[in-house]
This record gives sequence, structure tokens and C-alpha cells, in this order.
Amino acid sequence: MANAEANSGASRRRGLHAGRIGFIGLGRMGTAMAANLAAAGQDVVAYVRRPEQKRVLAALGLEPTTTFSDLFECELVISMLPDDAAVQQIAFGRRDLGIAGLLMGLMPRAIHLSMSTISSTTASQLASEHARNGQSYVAAPVFGNPDAAKTRQLFVIAAGAPPELARCQPIFDLLGQHTFTVGSTPATANLIKLAGNAMIAANLEILGEICALARKRGLDAEELLAIMTGTMFGSRFLQVYGSKIAGQQYRTGGLVFPLALKDMRLVLQEAEQAGVPMPTLSVVRDRFITGIARGYSELDWSALGLLASEEAGLSVAPGKSPANTKFESPTQQEPLHARSTL
Repeated sequence: MANAEANSGASRRRGLHAGRIGFIGLGRMGTAMAANLAAAGQDVVAYVRRPEQKRVLAALGLEPTTTFSDLFECELVISMLPDDAAVQQIAFGRRDLGIAGLLMGLMPRAIHLSMSTISSTTASQLASEHARNGQSYVAAPVFGNPDAAKTRQLFVIAAGAPPELARCQPIFDLLGQHTFTVGSTPATANLIKLAGNAMIAANLEILGEICALARKRGLDAEELLAIMTGTMFGSRFLQVYGSKIAGQQYRTGGLVFPLALKDMRLVLQEAEQAGVPMPTLSVVRDRFITGIARGYSELDWSALGLLASEEAGLSVAPGKSPANTKFESPTQQEPLHARSTL
């Protein structure tokens, strides 16, 4: 199904995307991606809600704006937002505030390039609505964390009409190390991204449990990890996350628990609609709920290993405990769906 197209020096020399690029969603991932586009010579209009963000973004070579309609002059607008509600808001706008969204404001043939991790249902809805308005919609979620975004090491999963994918390819070349083209239906890319996140989360859970077992029985978890990666499990996943769990290096940032929980819920919704039981993922979903209840909302999802250690009666090694970091409690944390994007 997937036609893998590797980035190469030749593909990077095919030229830049013609025209201005709009960018919505300037978190850690989005800022790194937008900065890379600007560094490559692209003209990037970066939409932010708070004026105090403009100076930092301008220093990165971006053209920051707090006026959403400035994006309507762009031939391509990238959204990198946390959830379905945020993407729907920038697409449909806010009638209560009198703000038109991309659907009403983008010029004909303009592309909304959604690189967010959202449901296949929302992707299909947006593709249909953009087509009805004479615009195009391409889904291109990515695998990779903010560090990978900074170094252009993302993996792009792209789906959309072939002509629009061709127009977006220079963007993919500037952002990632490899592009997987998975057909003309945008929802396909989002389903694949959700499936990948489900596999990562399930593996994080079992890795955390195994490391907890090792420590409880007096084994060196890092030595165990070295044996596993040197024999049957030498995967990129263990390279990225294994050392965090085995070394009890739990930090803020990355894919935090509320976002990971959102993804698990989306996968389970996809599974229910398809009539596919996913009991393992149901357990993992509940683990993220447990972590949020314990105040770990700002921790990277590798902290599933922390939960496994705690439930095994183990404490985090001295100097590595997240206890000294202040996290928002569940009651203090603003729900993802309640956050305004416009």
C-alpha cells in the first residue's frame, strides 16, 4: 500500500515550494518545523494568538502575525495542532468571534496541509469540506519528537490527491528524512499514524513492566536493555525510549500524557467502529489516565515506566525523580478541547 520515497540530495535540490506558507500551531514541534522552512528560504507566515510570542518567532526568520486572515493570502497553510477540535476550529472558524476559518478564507486551489495527529473521521470531513470550497486538503502526520523536528529527521506519512502531494513534496523534503506516500485518501495517513502511536504506547508499557521486574529482582535494567537491543530487539523504538525507562530519565515535554491519552482514545474509537477488540490498548489507555491522576500530565509518555515502577513498590533513583518538578494537577489542567486556537 505504501510507496516509500526516501529523501535524497537530489530531491532536496528540486526547489522550494512556490509562494508563501502559512503555519498554525507553534508549539515545540511546530516551531522547529516552521523554523526549518524559514532557514531553507521559505517565506513563512506564523500565526500566534499571543503578541509576546512574535519576537521569538521573528528571530527564527518567521513572519509572525496575530491576525488570522493574514493566512488567507498563502497558497499553502500547514496546521500542527494537538487535537481534532483545534483543527476543526481553524478550519471552520469561530462565528461567536466573527473569525472566518480556512474553509471560508483560503483562495481557490490553496492547500490545507494538516500534519496533526487527528481522527480519520475528522480528516475525511475536512477533505470533503475543502473540496466543496475549491481548495485542497493533504494529510501528512509525522513520526518523531521535537528533537527530530529540529534536525529534520521526521518521518512523514502523506496522503492526498497526487497533484497536491507533488506540490507539498518540497515541504516534506525540508522537514523529514523520509516520506511515505499512502494513497489519495487523507484519512489513511491519520489511521496509520494512530496505529503507530498505539504500537509505541503498548511497547512503552511492557518495557516499563520489564524494567520494573529487572530492578525488583536485583538486575541492572540498563544492562538488560543492552542485551535486548544487541540481540532480538535492536529497534529505533528502544534506541529512543529504552534508555529513558531503563535509566529512569523521566522528563517533561515530548508527547505528554494528555496527548497520548487522546491518541489512545482515537485508536479505540477506530477499533470500535471497525469491530476490532483491542484489550491491550484499553489497558494502556487506563495507564495514561492513572498517570494524569497522579499529577504527571506534563511528563513524556515514556513515564509509563515510572508508573510500572511505582506499582511494583520501587522508587525512582536519587536525582532522577520527577517529584521536584511542579506539574499541573488534573483539576488545574485545561482540557485539550477547551483550548482556543483562534
